[in-house]
Amino acid sequence: MSVTTRLATFEDVPALQQLIARSVRGLSPGYYTPEQIESSIKYIFGVDSQLLVDGTYYVAEDGDDIAACGGWSRRNTLYGGDQHKDVEDPLLNPATDAARIRAFFVAPDHARQGIGRLMIDLCETAAKNYGFTKMELGATLPGVPLYEAMGYRAAKTIEVPLPDGVLFQVVNMKKNLR
Repeated sequence: MSVTTRLATFEDVPALQQLIARSVRGLSPGYYTPEQIESSIKYIFGVDSQLLVDGTYYVAEDGDDIAACGGWSRRNTLYGGDQHKDVEDPLLNPATDAARIRAFFVAPDHARQGIGRLMIDLCETAAKNYGFTKMELGATLPGVPLYEAMGYRAAKTIEVPLPDGVLFQVVNMKKNLR
């Protein structure tokens, strides 16, 4: 496997939306119910175009295939794509706030091959170079083991009520980069 990374572009969005749905459907069974999986794809997960505008969203490619996507943010939103927010995110202060790890999804056929770790390292390095010393994220349940292995610690579990009445669990996790 020869994986390369690059900044995501708006031209990638259709492929990323497909990857996100495949990732959630393929990696979430056993952690979430089928109703939670489908509702989360509809109401939470998707591309956050602010990350594209900010130049902080990446893709990992294995040949011509997008194997994963993910990014970091200097903005306040903890999780969710465009469909999950109503206003532009306020900027965070690197001196006092934690940068966010955002919108991480790995294709099921590329899972557990080190691509997620590669992408998180890329994002943490970029956030450090921007002046951040702390990271924070909203993890899906299948993502928690990876984040724990990379030094993130659970702060709390968030029950997210979705418009169709489904509750979806997200784990708020934090890491000190120092």
